[in-house]
Amino acid sequence: MIEVGSLDVNGSLRRYIEADQPGSYLGVDIISGPGVDEVCDAGDLVARFGSERFEVVVTTEMMEHVRDWRRVVSNLKQVLRPGGLLVLTTRSLGFPYHGFPHDFWRYEVADMRAIFADFTIDDLRPDPDQTGVFLRARKPLDFREADLSQLALHSMVKGRRLLGTDEASVGRPWWSGPVHLLRRSGVFGMIPGSFKIRVQKYLGIR
Repeated sequence: MIEVGSLDVNGSLRRYIEADQPGSYLGVDIISGPGVDEVCDAGDLVARFGSERFEVVVTTEMMEHVRDWRRVVSNLKQVLRPGGLLVLTTRSLGFPYHGFPHDFWRYEVADMRAIFADFTIDDLRPDPDQTGVFLRARKPLDFREADLSQLALHSMVKGRRLLGTDEASVGRPWWSGPVHLLRRSGVFGMIPGSFKIRVQKYLGIR
């Protein structure tokens, strides 16, 4: 299995998942640090590891931070074997800006249903405690990737639904002052430590 966005920032699921003794567990992120086995951009998974490589793909609280979400979604889908399991969590509209280093998108349940219309969705629900989405889905044996080019998401950069985002606005949401003020405000700590416990329960791990 692979965890995409595995850097331990607010806690990690790794030791809980490894307690169930998966055949292998690989953690990747864009920078090195605790929980990261290999540095790899989420948009380069297939180029690095090949298609249909993993039986399980887990990514928690990463998707809101990637600018090119379609490329990342495509890589998450393609790196998974047919019949394999994808588990994903991310934030929805109403959750504060938390740039690490950037914060681009918010995903609603309906967005995830559209994004993964080419998968078999086992479970899709809002985060019961904070504004977010939990998804568990499987890749069909006859997988054909959906066209997401016309799907708009809510942009934290522009404050409305967009098909894309402006590179010149990276790092500064439409309503904010300097990003460093947000960092100093404590927003980064707003995802509580109990989050990993809730994801544990959602994954069905001890």
